[in-house]
Amino acid sequence: MGIKRFKPTTPGVRHAALCDFSELTKHTPEKSLLAPLKKSGGRNNYGRVTSRHRGGGHKRMYRLVDFKRSRFDDVATVLGIEYDPNRTTRIALVQYKSDNTKSYILAPLDLKVGDVVVSSNADNVEIKPGNAIPLAKIPLGTAVHNIELYPGRGGKIARSAGSSAQLIAKEGGVAHLRMPSSEMRKVMSDCRATIGQLSNVEHETQSIGKAGRNRWKGIRGQSRGVVMNPVDHPHGGGEGKTPQGNPHPVTPWGKPTKGYKTRKPGKYSDQFIVKRRTK
Repeated sequence: MGIKRFKPTTPGVRHAALCDFSELTKHTPEKSLLAPLKKSGGRNNYGRVTSRHRGGGHKRMYRLVDFKRSRFDDVATVLGIEYDPNRTTRIALVQYKSDNTKSYILAPLDLKVGDVVVSSNADNVEIKPGNAIPLAKIPLGTAVHNIELYPGRGGKIARSAGSSAQLIAKEGGVAHLRMPSSEMRKVMSDCRATIGQLSNVEHETQSIGKAGRNRWKGIRGQSRGVVMNPVDHPHGGGEGKTPQGNPHPVTPWGKPTKGYKTRKPGKYSDQFIVKRRTK
């Protein structure tokens, strides 16, 4: 795993810094674990654009990743580490010993081909990357990922490249976790989590290099409000280069943006947040 740079033979590769994919050991996906993935173009069921600057992009197939890890005490062997176009971290193809069924899981850092992983509720499970265990049975200070918020519903937290949460404390059936955002949060001790930090840690150091690479991802270009006309955007108009003005910055529809907090006051999950990521 690493970042590679290129000879500046074209403007597109001059600033590009991309993953070298050296950690991948399997380059063709398991056909039985693929599903079709339809593009929305940012449109809802009425056909109206609700997310701007989306559309196009390379065709993808969805990989059926097991976030629940519900096959308890069934040992699985890692067959390969693969690329997943739908997420930033790598995925691992595993095969269960009991019936040779194959499955995809999120690949933690340092997971290698031939390693054995297990999901269990037992007390004697080894604390090593890839094993899924209830939070109540994980030692304090351990880095975990793919954390459930409700028992049995599958992992929801810490699923992107290089992310992990740290188990800080356990008391009264509740575990305290430090999230990747530095937020301190309570989670029920019955919830399951997977040991280790997720792979592809250097994802955030990549540089796209050219606009076309974003188009391959299905991300379309975006025009700044200050270069538009007043009819198109509140920031538009003026002679020459003009600042955003006051009380800007706002969206094209006049709502505050760039750091404007949209979280609902008194949300149901407030009771589980011990310390917010912001002061």
